[in-house]
Amino acid sequence: MQRPLTNNGSSAGYSLLELVTTLAVLAILVVGTIPIAQNAVKRQKEMRLREDLRMMRNAIDEFKRDTYGACPQGAVVTGNPTAVGQGGGVPADPRSRVVIDDCKIFETDNLDRYPPTLDTLVDGVRVKARGINVTGGSGLNDNTKQATELNQEKELKKVYLRELPVDPMTGKKDWKIRSSYQDKDSDNWDEINVFDVRSASDEEALNGEKYSDW
Repeated sequence: MQRPLTNNGSSAGYSLLELVTTLAVLAILVVGTIPIAQNAVKRQKEMRLREDLRMMRNAIDEFKRDTYGACPQGAVVTGNPTAVGQGGGVPADPRSRVVIDDCKIFETDNLDRYPPTLDTLVDGVRVKARGINVTGGSGLNDNTKQATELNQEKELKKVYLRELPVDPMTGKKDWKIRSSYQDKDSDNWDEINVFDVRSASDEEALNGEKYSDW
């Protein structure tokens, strides 16, 4: 059965069956794209989580490197970081250019000297340059500085994290923490030090792993 034509020869419209079919096809397409869009959002959060974990773990490791040669037992400040018996000697790792000089942050049970809290990485700690500050005198007249003045060390503070990131999976800064004296399955932090951080989310990632296992 042919549709009646208008004066200009075009079709008068669509039948109800055609409209229903079209809407059904559109609905199928929309429903099919929802999981794709959801997965895309989830994948972006996963990428951000991996980046946040990498950033915090790098900060923890950098803090640990800066503790080599710092704070001999019973000291209030760090000794000469190049002298044996006053801080242990300069580590071979060239990435560590300073040594932590804030010995009050280390409790006696934190023998491994990882950061005591995550906030420590954000608040920063007092540090001093590695090596001996050897500077010769520049004369004795009034217009020049003496060697003792040049060798005075300015107090430096090093920050390891600009800010504590939000867990993209929970929307909170509720990271799970474990110390160097706990195994990876420990749920309750013993508050001795910060050796590792994990997501507090128990959800599964797109690859089937749990975010808390990353």
